[in-house]
Amino acid sequence: MKQNEALPDWVRSMQTQILDEASRFVVGKREILKNLLVALLAGGHVILEGVPGVAKTHIAKTFASMLGCEFKRIQFTPDLLPVDITGGFVFDQKTSEFKVRRGPIFSNIVLIDEINRGTPKTQSGTIEVMQERQVTIEGQTFRLQEPFMVIATMNPIDLEGVYPLTEVQLDRFMFGLALDYPTADEERELIEQLSEIETLNVSKVASAENVRKLSGYVEKVYVNEDVRAYMVDLVRQTRDLKELKLGGSPRALIHLYKACKARALVEGRDYVIPDDVKYLIEPVVTHRMWLSRESEIEGLKISDVVQKMVDGTPIPGMRPAGSTK
Repeated sequence: MKQNEALPDWVRSMQTQILDEASRFVVGKREILKNLLVALLAGGHVILEGVPGVAKTHIAKTFASMLGCEFKRIQFTPDLLPVDITGGFVFDQKTSEFKVRRGPIFSNIVLIDEINRGTPKTQSGTIEVMQERQVTIEGQTFRLQEPFMVIATMNPIDLEGVYPLTEVQLDRFMFGLALDYPTADEERELIEQLSEIETLNVSKVASAENVRKLSGYVEKVYVNEDVRAYMVDLVRQTRDLKELKLGGSPRALIHLYKACKARALVEGRDYVIPDDVKYLIEPVVTHRMWLSRESEIEGLKISDVVQKMVDGTPIPGMRPAGSTK
């Protein structure tokens, strides 16, 4: 798609319908829903983090329900095993043959509830499928159908009975989205709409084929050289910040690039602007970063470190002459 090529009307209307329908059942979280759509179109996965009761599971179910895609839910518990996720071979007595029993990960949108209540062994059962869109069972590889997306909910790590996710696992997620308590106005609206919200009578405004077509347009979104350089600048800076002991990986840069293209499409544009990068850098990198010991003692937050970095980085078109930063 060229920079001056207009998006088809159905592309603009479809993304608007998806967000409008979801917002009927999720109060005050339109930006979260928009980021879920961005991740889906960009081929990414999302962690929703927050204390119990802030609608993490409800948001994921609502989002999946309206897309017309196959949806499965997996409740992670300490006794769950990787085979419970991926499936395995079972013996069929009628045919005297072993046949594949596919696990719940074989779906378009998979909700993993409380991912950090699963043991590290169980969490490892999702690594291959999240990165490569395939599952290996007894040496045989099975491809998943597109679209494929994992939405994982996670409780704060200081609660009892949870296991921290490894850096490898966290790096597979495109976005880490934090859910806070709603405002007073949002809670009043929640009570007023409670009966409609609880019925979750969501209209299906899309299909798996629609999502695949929308994702195809993401590939055609234009990104100019300055904006690409801006992305590289920001991700590379995270590795040099004294406040951090672990910065963004090359995969973080790839996720940022794809997410910016998808966000441009969701916003009705066929080109990426610097504001897309500034908006998405935090959800892309914060869940991959680790504060240094000194920063933890000082009580710094990763989001504040990222915001300070963004504020201090010139945007394309405003760089001093001869500057490479």
